[in-house]
Amino acid sequence: MRGAMINLVGTLNVFNAAHSLGIRRIVYTSSAGVYGPDDDTAPRPVTHYGAFKLACEGSARAYWGDHGIASVGFRPYIVYGFGRETGLTAGPSLACRAAARGESYVLPYVSTAGLVFVDDVVAAYEAALHREPHGAHVFNLPGVVASNNDIVEAVRAVVPDAKITIDGPVLPFAEDIGEGGLRHVFPDLPATSLRDGIRRTIELYRTTP
Repeated sequence: MRGAMINLVGTLNVFNAAHSLGIRRIVYTSSAGVYGPDDDTAPRPVTHYGAFKLACEGSARAYWGDHGIASVGFRPYIVYGFGRETGLTAGPSLACRAAARGESYVLPYVSTAGLVFVDDVVAAYEAALHREPHGAHVFNLPGVVASNNDIVEAVRAVVPDAKITIDGPVLPFAEDIGEGGLRHVFPDLPATSLRDGIRRTIELYRTTP
Protein backbone atom coordinates (compact mmCIF):
# COMPACT_ATOMS: atom_id res chain seq x y z
CA MET A 1 0.00 0.00 0.00
CA ARG A 2 2.80 2.42 0.87
CA GLY A 3 4.53 1.66 -2.44
CA ALA A 4 1.31 2.41 -4.33
CA MET A 5 0.85 5.70 -2.49
CA ILE A 6 4.41 6.83 -3.17
CA ASN A 7 4.83 5.63 -6.75
CA LEU A 8 1.39 5.66 -8.35
CA VAL A 9 -0.62 8.16 -6.30
CA GLY A 10 2.46 10.38 -6.04
CA THR A 11 2.73 10.46 -9.84
CA LEU A 12 -0.98 11.20 -10.18
CA ASN A 13 -0.53 14.11 -7.78
CA VAL A 14 2.22 15.54 -9.99
CA PHE A 15 0.09 15.29 -13.13
CA ASN A 16 -2.94 16.73 -11.32
CA ALA A 17 -0.85 19.66 -10.11
CA ALA A 18 0.42 20.25 -13.65
CA HIS A 19 -3.14 20.23 -14.96
CA SER A 20 -4.24 22.72 -12.28
CA LEU A 21 -1.31 25.05 -13.00
CA GLY A 22 -1.56 24.88 -16.79
CA ILE A 23 1.78 23.05 -17.19
CA ARG A 24 1.70 21.31 -20.55
CA ARG A 25 4.63 18.87 -20.33
CA ILE A 26 6.28 16.65 -17.75
CA VAL A 27 9.50 14.65 -17.65
CA TYR A 28 9.25 11.82 -15.13
CA THR A 29 10.99 8.64 -13.99
CA SER A 30 9.60 5.17 -14.54
CA SER A 31 11.84 2.14 -14.03
CA ALA A 32 13.42 -0.84 -15.76
CA GLY A 33 11.52 -2.74 -13.07
CA VAL A 34 8.51 -2.76 -15.42
CA TYR A 35 10.30 -5.65 -17.15
CA GLY A 36 10.08 -9.03 -15.46
CA PRO A 37 12.97 -11.53 -15.49
CA ASP A 38 11.72 -13.32 -18.61
CA ASP A 39 10.73 -10.23 -20.62
CA ASP A 40 12.28 -9.15 -23.88
CA THR A 41 10.34 -6.18 -25.21
CA ALA A 42 6.92 -6.37 -23.52
CA PRO A 43 6.79 -5.18 -19.89
CA ARG A 44 5.39 -7.85 -17.57
CA PRO A 45 6.53 -6.90 -14.06
CA VAL A 46 6.64 -9.49 -11.30
CA THR A 47 7.00 -6.99 -8.45
CA HIS A 48 4.55 -4.48 -7.00
CA TYR A 49 7.11 -1.75 -7.67
CA GLY A 50 7.27 -2.62 -11.37
CA ALA A 51 3.48 -2.85 -11.57
CA PHE A 52 3.09 0.59 -9.99
CA LYS A 53 5.63 2.11 -12.38
CA LEU A 54 3.89 0.57 -15.39
CA ALA A 55 0.61 2.00 -14.13
CA CYS A 56 2.28 5.43 -13.95
CA GLU A 57 3.17 5.13 -17.63
CA GLY A 58 -0.43 4.26 -18.48
CA SER A 59 -1.65 7.21 -16.42
CA ALA A 60 0.70 9.52 -18.32
CA ARG A 61 -0.89 8.35 -21.58
CA ALA A 62 -4.33 8.99 -20.09
CA TYR A 63 -3.37 12.54 -19.10
CA TRP A 64 -2.25 13.17 -22.67
CA GLY A 65 -5.53 11.82 -24.04
CA ASP A 66 -7.74 13.55 -21.47
CA HIS A 67 -5.94 16.84 -20.86
CA GLY A 68 -3.25 17.25 -23.53
CA ILE A 69 -0.37 17.07 -21.01
CA ALA A 70 2.63 15.78 -22.94
CA SER A 71 5.24 13.69 -21.18
CA VAL A 72 8.53 11.89 -21.51
CA GLY A 73 9.22 9.07 -19.08
CA PHE A 74 12.54 7.30 -18.67
CA ARG A 75 13.17 3.76 -17.48
CA PRO A 76 16.69 3.86 -16.07
CA TYR A 77 18.22 0.54 -15.19
CA ILE A 78 20.83 0.51 -12.42
CA VAL A 79 22.05 4.08 -12.05
CA TYR A 80 25.54 4.30 -10.57
CA GLY A 81 27.95 7.10 -9.77
CA PHE A 82 29.06 9.36 -6.97
CA GLY A 83 26.27 9.86 -4.43
CA ARG A 84 24.01 6.93 -5.45
CA GLU A 85 24.16 5.29 -2.03
CA THR A 86 20.66 4.04 -1.11
CA GLY A 87 18.57 1.11 -2.29
CA LEU A 88 19.47 -2.47 -3.23
CA THR A 89 20.93 -1.49 -6.59
CA ALA A 90 23.25 1.12 -5.10
CA GLY A 91 25.79 -1.71 -4.94
CA PRO A 92 28.05 -0.57 -7.82
CA SER A 93 28.37 2.94 -6.37
CA LEU A 94 29.00 1.62 -2.86
CA ALA A 95 31.63 -0.76 -4.21
CA CYS A 96 33.41 2.23 -5.76
CA ARG A 97 33.19 4.15 -2.49
CA ALA A 98 34.59 1.22 -0.52
CA ALA A 99 37.44 0.73 -2.97
CA ALA A 100 38.33 4.42 -2.81
CA ARG A 101 38.45 4.24 0.99
CA GLY A 102 40.29 0.94 1.20
CA GLU A 103 37.25 -0.77 2.73
CA SER A 104 35.68 -4.14 1.93
CA TYR A 105 32.20 -4.39 0.40
CA VAL A 106 29.79 -7.14 -0.63
CA LEU A 107 27.63 -6.49 -3.70
CA PRO A 108 24.21 -7.49 -2.27
CA TYR A 109 22.73 -9.21 -5.33
CA VAL A 110 23.76 -11.58 -8.10
CA SER A 111 22.85 -10.41 -11.56
CA THR A 112 23.66 -9.32 -15.06
CA ALA A 113 21.91 -6.03 -15.70
CA GLY A 114 22.13 -2.65 -17.38
CA LEU A 115 24.33 -0.10 -15.62
CA VAL A 116 23.91 3.52 -16.63
CA PHE A 117 26.32 6.20 -15.44
CA VAL A 118 24.65 9.06 -13.58
CA ASP A 119 26.01 11.73 -15.95
CA ASP A 120 24.35 9.92 -18.87
CA VAL A 121 21.04 9.94 -17.00
CA VAL A 122 21.37 13.67 -16.35
CA ALA A 123 22.05 14.25 -20.05
CA ALA A 124 18.90 12.33 -21.02
CA TYR A 125 16.68 14.35 -18.68
CA GLU A 126 18.22 17.60 -19.84
CA ALA A 127 17.60 16.65 -23.48
CA ALA A 128 13.98 15.78 -22.67
CA LEU A 129 13.45 19.11 -20.91
CA HIS A 130 14.60 20.98 -24.01
CA ARG A 131 12.45 18.96 -26.38
CA GLU A 132 8.94 19.96 -27.35
CA PRO A 133 7.08 16.68 -26.79
CA HIS A 134 3.86 15.66 -28.46
CA GLY A 135 2.12 12.71 -26.86
CA ALA A 136 3.14 10.50 -23.96
CA HIS A 137 6.45 8.72 -24.53
CA VAL A 138 8.57 6.30 -22.52
CA PHE A 139 12.21 5.42 -23.24
CA ASN A 140 14.58 2.84 -21.79
CA LEU A 141 17.91 3.95 -20.32
CA PRO A 142 19.72 0.60 -20.08
CA GLY A 143 23.31 1.80 -20.11
CA VAL A 144 25.85 -1.03 -20.49
CA VAL A 145 24.76 -4.61 -19.81
CA ALA A 146 27.27 -6.05 -17.33
CA SER A 147 27.56 -8.76 -14.71
CA ASN A 148 28.63 -8.24 -11.12
CA ASN A 149 31.93 -9.87 -12.07
CA ASP A 150 32.37 -7.15 -14.70
CA ILE A 151 31.81 -4.55 -11.98
CA VAL A 152 34.43 -6.13 -9.74
CA GLU A 153 36.91 -6.27 -12.63
CA ALA A 154 36.28 -2.61 -13.47
CA VAL A 155 36.82 -1.59 -9.85
CA ARG A 156 40.06 -3.60 -9.62
CA ALA A 157 41.31 -2.02 -12.83
CA VAL A 158 41.48 1.18 -10.78
CA VAL A 159 42.15 -0.28 -7.32
CA PRO A 160 43.91 -3.63 -7.87
CA ASP A 161 43.63 -4.76 -4.23
CA ALA A 162 39.96 -3.76 -3.83
CA LYS A 163 38.15 -6.15 -1.47
CA ILE A 164 34.84 -6.48 -3.33
CA THR A 165 32.81 -9.70 -3.22
CA ILE A 166 29.32 -10.77 -4.37
CA ASP A 167 26.50 -12.38 -2.42
CA GLY A 168 22.72 -12.06 -2.42
CA PRO A 169 19.54 -12.74 -4.42
CA VAL A 170 19.13 -12.57 -8.18
CA LEU A 171 17.41 -9.37 -9.30
CA PRO A 172 13.84 -10.05 -10.54
CA PHE A 173 14.30 -8.01 -13.73
CA ALA A 174 15.28 -8.72 -17.33
CA GLU A 175 19.01 -8.69 -18.00
CA ASP A 176 18.85 -6.60 -21.18
CA ILE A 177 15.91 -4.28 -21.84
CA GLY A 178 17.50 -2.65 -24.93
CA GLU A 179 17.38 1.03 -25.89
CA GLY A 180 14.41 0.75 -28.23
CA GLY A 181 13.78 4.08 -29.95
CA LEU A 182 15.81 6.18 -27.50
CA ARG A 183 18.48 7.36 -29.95
CA HIS A 184 16.03 7.98 -32.75
CA VAL A 185 14.61 10.77 -30.61
CA PHE A 186 17.76 11.69 -28.65
CA PRO A 187 20.65 10.84 -31.01
CA ASP A 188 23.34 12.78 -29.19
CA LEU A 189 23.13 11.22 -25.73
CA PRO A 190 26.45 10.10 -24.22
CA ALA A 191 27.15 6.42 -23.58
CA THR A 192 29.82 6.10 -20.90
CA SER A 193 31.60 2.74 -20.80
CA LEU A 194 31.50 0.75 -17.57
CA ARG A 195 35.24 1.07 -16.98
CA ASP A 196 35.21 4.82 -17.54
CA GLY A 197 32.15 5.31 -15.33
CA ILE A 198 33.62 3.19 -12.52
CA ARG A 199 36.95 5.02 -12.77
CA ARG A 200 35.28 8.44 -12.62
CA THR A 201 33.15 7.35 -9.66
CA ILE A 202 36.16 6.08 -7.69
CA GLU A 203 38.10 9.25 -8.46
CA LEU A 204 35.27 11.39 -7.12
CA TYR A 205 35.08 9.35 -3.92
CA ARG A 206 38.84 9.75 -3.52
CA THR A 207 38.72 13.53 -3.84
CA THR A 208 35.39 14.38 -2.18
CA PRO A 209 34.94 14.08 1.60
